[in-house]
Amino acid sequence: MIHDCVLTIAGSDSGGNAGVQADLRAFHSYSLHGCTVFAALTAQNPFGVSAIHPVPAQFVAAQLDAVLGTYSIKALKTGMLSDPAVIEVVASRLAKRPEIVKVIDPVMVATSGAALATAPAVAAIRKHLIPLATVITPNIPEAGVLLERSGVGAASDAGAMRDTARALAERYGIAVLLKGGHGDGPVALDVLCDRDGNVTEYAAERIANPVSTHGTGCSLAAALAAELALGRPLAAAVAGAKEYVRQAIEGSYLVGPNGCGVLGFVEGR
Repeated sequence: MIHDCVLTIAGSDSGGNAGVQADLRAFHSYSLHGCTVFAALTAQNPFGVSAIHPVPAQFVAAQLDAVLGTYSIKALKTGMLSDPAVIEVVASRLAKRPEIVKVIDPVMVATSGAALATAPAVAAIRKHLIPLATVITPNIPEAGVLLERSGVGAASDAGAMRDTARALAERYGIAVLLKGGHGDGPVALDVLCDRDGNVTEYAAERIANPVSTHGTGCSLAAALAAELALGRPLAAAVAGAKEYVRQAIEGSYLVGPNGCGVLGFVEGR
């Protein structure tokens, strides 16, 4: 019997909180084998990134060629891809594998509004990567960038989020999970719009004073890829992935002084 695998195409986190390390933790929780393609190496901890070492596009291509077609990849997710050449290489390989479910986390803008990708990288993500997605998982500022609309990054009420998710789904012909978890208020709202324009809202009370939330965006996309790899319908897969992240936050714990924490491991998803 051949077991299914999930692939992450992302950067590393030397602290083991986010990126590829968080993705593998999620895949393992779902009893799925995780394959990896490193797009960047980072020196980081929960308090910040001190250095980034980019991986050359040709080596990213070599990693993809080593994995695709050899392992039984049912689904994949992408994380931070900041080099236009890398983005084009990834897109060229993924375009040849339409049978693989693709969760694209377009890491471009921090919820604070700080840019995480250059203009050429953003253009490459819009042109080459997003149209290949089964579902994308932008936060609200990233949705504004993808729509090339100013002011969308501030629109976090339910009506505006529904309109934004629908606009993204219509523009790119994909499903959209618009994340609102970093907003204000006692309730966090995410909005899913599928390819047919059907909208599902996911509201949950915020967890008060968690030990750690570092890596939750990576973990959500990875868990969603795992859920979809297991054949779950999109709306149910989103609910399952959100529950995975909730349990990880609730189980977060300290691994160092001065508030250095990590998301908890979630047993048996």
